[in-house]
Amino acid sequence: MSEQDKSPMGILFLVVLVDMIGFTIVIPFLTYFVQDLATADGITDVGSRDLWVGIVISVYSLAQFIFTPILGSLSDRMGRRPILMFGLVSNTVFFTVFGLSGSLTMAVIARFLAGAGNGNIAVARAYIGDISEPEQVAKRMGMIGAAFGLGFMIGPFIGGVLSDPSESIGAPFDGQIWIDHPYLLPCLFSSALSLLSFVLAITRLPESLPEENRRPSQDSLLAEFGGMFSKITGVMKLPTVSSLVSINFLFLMGFSMMHGTFILFTSMDPDSGGLGWSELDNGWVFAFIGLLGAIVQGALIGPLTQRFSMSRLMLIGTLLCGAGIASIPYVPYEASWLIFASSAGMAIGNGLFSPTQSSVLTYETKSRGYELGMVMGAQEGYGALARIFGPLTAAYIWSMTVQGEGLWTYHSAFRVAGIIFLLAILMQTRLRLSEANAQGETGS
Repeated sequence: MSEQDKSPMGILFLVVLVDMIGFTIVIPFLTYFVQDLATADGITDVGSRDLWVGIVISVYSLAQFIFTPILGSLSDRMGRRPILMFGLVSNTVFFTVFGLSGSLTMAVIARFLAGAGNGNIAVARAYIGDISEPEQVAKRMGMIGAAFGLGFMIGPFIGGVLSDPSESIGAPFDGQIWIDHPYLLPCLFSSALSLLSFVLAITRLPESLPEENRRPSQDSLLAEFGGMFSKITGVMKLPTVSSLVSINFLFLMGFSMMHGTFILFTSMDPDSGGLGWSELDNGWVFAFIGLLGAIVQGALIGPLTQRFSMSRLMLIGTLLCGAGIASIPYVPYEASWLIFASSAGMAIGNGLFSPTQSSVLTYETKSRGYELGMVMGAQEGYGALARIFGPLTAAYIWSMTVQGEGLWTYHSAFRVAGIIFLLAILMQTRLRLSEANAQGETGS
């Protein structure tokens, strides 16, 4: 790769890394922050208060679902560079606004607008397609995957370390602004990273799509958005491919149910069955999850696929992730370190499932002669829906059962997630893959 090629790839890596840090930096403290805002807004019922955690998490994914295809279409018309820089400006502004939020309404609006501008990862992928030869695409897309893993590892850790600095760090963060806004510092850190990326993009990121290759504005963005939904629903009529997309939907829904309820459980008072953890404690766990996932996807998945079939690894990944999530609320306060065992199941399971499911879907789509771009786009669409419905479903179940007794307790949301993973496992046992797929995914 020439020096000229290295520069845009480095900037793109940084853009995606900043996006992922911005998405994950809030994980350790968002639950505490939303609970404080809900209490300040007069919401004293525990269930109603905690329901807002799922709402604030979901609005970010909802905005990405709506605006990702719109930003992608605009990048086809205007070029990739201005859209990428728009996302960085959005990050810079709205993460700071989120940190300064004094009400639930302000927090929801800030997270929605941050998610709207953060739908530019698809544009980054398109940029790579513009500047890469066919033999370079897989390796360069792998760099984007590495940025995802690295962002998920360091984002939560930074969020935990920088939360409530007046208490955890002290001087020079003992001023009133840090006391009134204990979660402003990690948000400012994310904004500063975005601003740095924006400056680098202005000075070092060339446009990848020449004007002569841009698509003319023939249809309205609303019409194109409707066309996207038509393609998404059309894929669900395709045999086997629709099952694979549904399995991915169930997996992501079960996995995203953990995003809000994990910290609702770990932060709960030990007398109520929780672990009584702080933001920093949770930051360490999520950093562990990110590190283990990066090891599995970066170093182990290749040798494993040489020895085992990808459909088997996909099944094992679903089983491990489901067992890890379902076991979380059974971790006792006296042995809270066992949460790392549950987290390892989640991380390893997700690391096995994600790349193998995508590979099986690719093999199946090609062997049956379907349009790969349409199928993968549909999977992304349904995946976004899963990340919207998962946190909302978990938060609703939690809100209805957190003060319950018998079968209906704070365990219920995790049990439901386990049932969703079980459905995904049952669907996988009934899959009938094509002969070409079976031959292409067989381990040696």
